[in-house]
Amino acid sequence: MTKILVFAYSAVGHACLDYLIQQKETIVSVVTHKDNPQETLWFPSVAKLAEAHAIPILTPENPNDPLFINHIKDLRPDLIFSFYYRHILAEEILNIPARGALNIHGSLLPKYRGRAPVNWAIIHGETQTGATLHHMVKKLDAGDIVDQIAFPIGKSDTAGKVMEMMIQASVQLLIRQLDALKAGTAPRTPLDLSKGTYFGGRSAKDGIINWQQTPQEIHNLIRSQLPYSQYPGATTTYKGKALRILGSRVIAGTYQAVPGQIVSLDPLQITGNDATTVLEITDYQWIEGKEKLELKGILGT
Repeated sequence: MTKILVFAYSAVGHACLDYLIQQKETIVSVVTHKDNPQETLWFPSVAKLAEAHAIPILTPENPNDPLFINHIKDLRPDLIFSFYYRHILAEEILNIPARGALNIHGSLLPKYRGRAPVNWAIIHGETQTGATLHHMVKKLDAGDIVDQIAFPIGKSDTAGKVMEMMIQASVQLLIRQLDALKAGTAPRTPLDLSKGTYFGGRSAKDGIINWQQTPQEIHNLIRSQLPYSQYPGATTTYKGKALRILGSRVIAGTYQAVPGQIVSLDPLQITGNDATTVLEITDYQWIEGKEKLELKGILGT
């Protein structure tokens, strides 16, 4: 019998925990987060899933508190999994399980280490990303790789669409490697961090559109913040009024205009810092009230 301790949250955490439950694994406890009433939760509850299967639930404010670490030691897990759990775990926790403490990260490590890897990959126009199952060490997203699954990012894919694929890939990693991890025979490949990148978290202010960028770069930002039910959205201003861009595409052509200028209302087209393309807005909403865009207006002012 292999005793497993699971740290989990969000849609990936729910899907991976559900797979372990379906496999009738011995889960000694689930560590998750208390839901934040100020946060729009678009994903299913890890806590409710654990509760439905009579798995003990822990929601510490600080999982690295010495008393909590002692409790984990008392559980004597053979394996620890972290599935989109939001806190960084102390090295003392990582050293507890004899067969390793493992994390699923939403990129092809060592690329896009750190926070919001799906959003950053889209922002940078990547055509491929993936999920990585790796050992956790003191340095974030730096431990040996067990397995990776890659998948394409389409030109119009939103962060929500990529996350759907990320969930599937994450579960597939468990399907491929769980037995080997339990047996202690799973492969380990050291990470070369010099070939990777590290990015921090993102907030609503990071979604403000810079019209000095090219239409393609702006389009990438917009789709990295969609759907709005899951992400803050890409925003701009028009004559001091704030609006949120909910859909876009890049149209080829020849345009001589100042970046951020509205050159057409039907369809709504706005220039960026590229004379060969224009950004067509397919959906938007005013953040407060109802306004009307005027031809030849300048956004971002």
